[in-house]
Amino acid sequence: MSKVPLTVNGAELLRSELHRLKTVDRPSVITAIAEARAQGDLSENAEYEAAKERQSFVEGRIVELEFKLGSAQVIDPKTLNADGRCVFGSTVILEDPNNGDVVTYQIVGDDEADIKQRKISISSPIARALIGKSSGDIAEVQAPGGIREYEVVEVQYI
Repeated sequence: MSKVPLTVNGAELLRSELHRLKTVDRPSVITAIAEARAQGDLSENAEYEAAKERQSFVEGRIVELEFKLGSAQVIDPKTLNADGRCVFGSTVILEDPNNGDVVTYQIVGDDEADIKQRKISISSPIARALIGKSSGDIAEVQAPGGIREYEVVEVQYI
């Protein structure tokens, strides 16, 4: 079984979602199914069908989260000692040499990636291009519009 890389924060988010699914969503779905059953004929009961679909989703997500957490390799970026290189969990400040735009990304696991929060997946093209790079290096990223270059300004472990 392969390890799923997660940051400490990402693992905590998955744990809290799992807790919510088990303690809030699962009981509410069971209640909804019971109420729909009480209405009688199940063959034409849309509420019953919707509740069963919701139950299927909740149970599937619980299994998925338990698997991911069970096979997780939790990495704390603050404890990394990567000699200034870009690695999983690091926060990278990049500059586009063509226009001077500066962006900051944290390289995280697939489940915690959120571009609005500047968290990019380890499997994304830009993260793959950054891994192993140090401050001052140029990373070439294959983008839909062609190859883009980014200069690594700084690598942080926060």
